[in-house]
Amino acid sequence: MTSPVRIAQLSCGPEYSGVQSEIEEAARAVDAEVFFPDLKLSDIRSSFEAFGLDVRSSDLKLAIARAKALVEGTVEADAVFIATCFRCAEAAIVRNELRRYIHENSDLPVVSYSFTERTTSGTLLTRMEALTTIARRRTLLAREHQEGLTMGVDSGSSTTKAVVMQNDRIIGTGWVPTTEVIASADEAIQHAISEAGIQREDLNAVGTTGYGRYLVGKRIGADLIQEELTVNSKGAVYLAGAQHGPSTVIDIGGMDNKAISVSNGIPGSFTMGGICAGASGRFLEMTAKRLGVDITELGPLAMAGLSRKVPMNSYCIVFGTQSLVNALATGSSREDVAAAACHSVAEQVFEQQLQEVDIKEPVIMVGGTSLIQGLVYAMGQLLKTEMVVPPHSQFIGAVGSALLSSGYIKGR
Repeated sequence: MTSPVRIAQLSCGPEYSGVQSEIEEAARAVDAEVFFPDLKLSDIRSSFEAFGLDVRSSDLKLAIARAKALVEGTVEADAVFIATCFRCAEAAIVRNELRRYIHENSDLPVVSYSFTERTTSGTLLTRMEALTTIARRRTLLAREHQEGLTMGVDSGSSTTKAVVMQNDRIIGTGWVPTTEVIASADEAIQHAISEAGIQREDLNAVGTTGYGRYLVGKRIGADLIQEELTVNSKGAVYLAGAQHGPSTVIDIGGMDNKAISVSNGIPGSFTMGGICAGASGRFLEMTAKRLGVDITELGPLAMAGLSRKVPMNSYCIVFGTQSLVNALATGSSREDVAAAACHSVAEQVFEQQLQEVDIKEPVIMVGGTSLIQGLVYAMGQLLKTEMVVPPHSQFIGAVGSALLSSGYIKGR
């Protein structure tokens, strides 16, 4: 039996808001334990002064000293979880600085999170699972090639994808809307194996990811059941040919978004979530429906428009939709509205999440929304870089699962 992964907690406020028990419950669910690094009072004073960030909160001063102890190796940990209150500006600055400091000066995987009093263990579970995966399975995540005949299934909130791979080649794919989790997975799998020209019993290993990963994984007897943060980042750098050196992965999903800093194929720091669905693919689906076009037509439509002509706020999906309706009612063209919607989603992702990771090129955009040219263009404009959209980017979770599951083939 393996020992629990030890996650060092650097925080301010969760014990006062009732969130601490939720953090600990999420850690226990993935066989991990959170702990607060012990320090001497003299170490706290000297570390805080040396760090050079003037803050007033004693809890934040303690978090800074604990971060230095982790980087300097006087306290041992497998991973780091940084948590501060969503409402505190000073804490937000410290949270970002500590995340960057640990990421740049150690190999410890780190995630930062801004909590509210309503944060639950369920909202923290995927983050904790990703931390423990990186800490425990670095050898697996360092895998650069897919071997044998494997399949990956990504049971997402909007769509279910399946990919069959054989010796580094994608030979079959399946893509269906997610309705009933099991039924959608079965349909996607059938499409993929039919296209590959194989039978299920021919497969050497299978991996699942996404919201329905446990349910689907149990149903099909998966060898690997893994959260989407590590799987998506691995699939992204694999398909983009960026497994060596730094990179950044952005995945704007149907319900939430992921931004991941990757180094040599292994995720180091990441953020997941979003304040509202207005900053997700769901808002773009609603925009396409309101404009009377298929979601596949929204990208070219947006590329023909000018976003600056239409003020739009998709911070909230309700207000964003109101802005969209008002723009059309006052005579704005469909092209300009489409461009504004894409820019608004990109802007919200930039403001809400991309401040929580270190942006290093190449910046790889994946997921179904990476096929919307207007959104990719808007993100590139904000980041002032050329975005990389690898082939099969919409199957990224399934590809990552197929790749990593090949590590479970006996004799390999």
